[in-house]
Amino acid sequence: MVLGDEAKSKEERWLVQKLDFFILTYCCLSFFFNYLDRSAFANAYVAGLQEALNLTGTDYNVLLSMTTAGYVIGQIPHSIVIQKVAPRIWFPSMVIVWAGLTMASAGCKTYTQLCVVRFLMGIIEASTYCGTLYVIGSWYKPREIAKRTAIFTASGQAGSMFAGVMMTAIYQTMDGHSGLAGWQWVFLIDGVITLPIAIMGFLYFPDIPETTKAPYLSQSERQLALDRLPPKREDGHNINPWSLLKRTVQSPAFYVLCAFSAICGALEAFCVQGLYLLWLKYHKSVFTQAQINTYPLGIQAVGIVSNLLAAVYIDGTGRRVPMGVLACGLQLISAVILLVPNVSFAATMFAYYNAGTSYIINPLLFGWANIICQRGGDDALRSVILAAMNAASQILYTFWGIVLYPASDAPYWKKGAIAMICVIVALLSLLWVMQWLDKMTAAKYPDVLESENKEKDLVRKGAVADAAGSALPA
Repeated sequence: MVLGDEAKSKEERWLVQKLDFFILTYCCLSFFFNYLDRSAFANAYVAGLQEALNLTGTDYNVLLSMTTAGYVIGQIPHSIVIQKVAPRIWFPSMVIVWAGLTMASAGCKTYTQLCVVRFLMGIIEASTYCGTLYVIGSWYKPREIAKRTAIFTASGQAGSMFAGVMMTAIYQTMDGHSGLAGWQWVFLIDGVITLPIAIMGFLYFPDIPETTKAPYLSQSERQLALDRLPPKREDGHNINPWSLLKRTVQSPAFYVLCAFSAICGALEAFCVQGLYLLWLKYHKSVFTQAQINTYPLGIQAVGIVSNLLAAVYIDGTGRRVPMGVLACGLQLISAVILLVPNVSFAATMFAYYNAGTSYIINPLLFGWANIICQRGGDDALRSVILAAMNAASQILYTFWGIVLYPASDAPYWKKGAIAMICVIVALLSLLWVMQWLDKMTAAKYPDVLESENKEKDLVRKGAVADAAGSALPA
């Protein structure tokens, strides 16, 4: 099976299928609408928002940074709250609030108002990404994590793709309807269609194995969910401030993973900063508004395919460094092309589409981190480290985009291309540090390592058996 290749029995396979349906369905839909909002904002900017609010210079980058600042501030508090408040209550509640703030964006009349709304949205949306990764690491085995992380992140990329389609459709059919501009309708519709996801979460999200009350899981399945994972510490959910702070600062994983996350985040800058969209708008005499909104969808398509293929390789082989090296090599190609001034349209478009392969890094980064932190059995520490990692990469973007990729530099971001080459060199170095951390934590928890090795042997034997079976004559 594509997702359940770690299951040892029929009962375990059925459990994993249930988890995939209820956890991944909710989390993917939630992240889909999370990214729908982010991309809708970029599309709204080039479809009338800029002119309506008289945005100039670096205003667009500042607005992105306001969202990022809120996102950073919200990371650690959300990671701590879900240790005591059931995720099935907290996650959907945050969805309702951000749906309301999305709709409020349509009513903003000034740059200042929009800054405030985007900042608050960042705080609320911070619950989704690392919260989901924490839950995935609470239910799934090490060799099951990368593919599910990839599917989850791919859902966000799908949201980005849909935003372009939705923006185009609304701009063409509803611009001026009831006295509202097309970009305002985007925010209103986005908020309304997000609300049903919250209802699903309240009703069906299973929380974590230790506390789940999901009616679709029997008592034996709940016990199986615990038995199939590394043992948990008795104080693994202890969020006493002093204890949690001490455990965090004494963990080498905290420092290494945060540095790794920041550099990995910088590798996605060509995509995250929406440079292709800004480049297309700069050449609006050549491209129509529909083309400006839809051409960037190809970047997300490349990202989804790259993300999923990398995850299949990682879960199938247990090797992560080759995917990191590949991601760096592909981004180097884009950086070199974009560093050339006045390069042809065809070369520029290829470079931006190729930049979508930077999303290879997502299952590598958080899948690896989840496995490393899972070994210690300290769920509160794992949750904080995952949140701190995401915060580290986002802190970078509070100034990274303004300094290196300002909208006013369109269509040529020389500083950004040079910075990307530097990031690639740094990431290649950190890959070896990560490998050291992986081996160090595995040696520290030998019982967990032995269990992981047994799982690898079972997968290999299963693959050999499948190959032998497929070789038999019909």
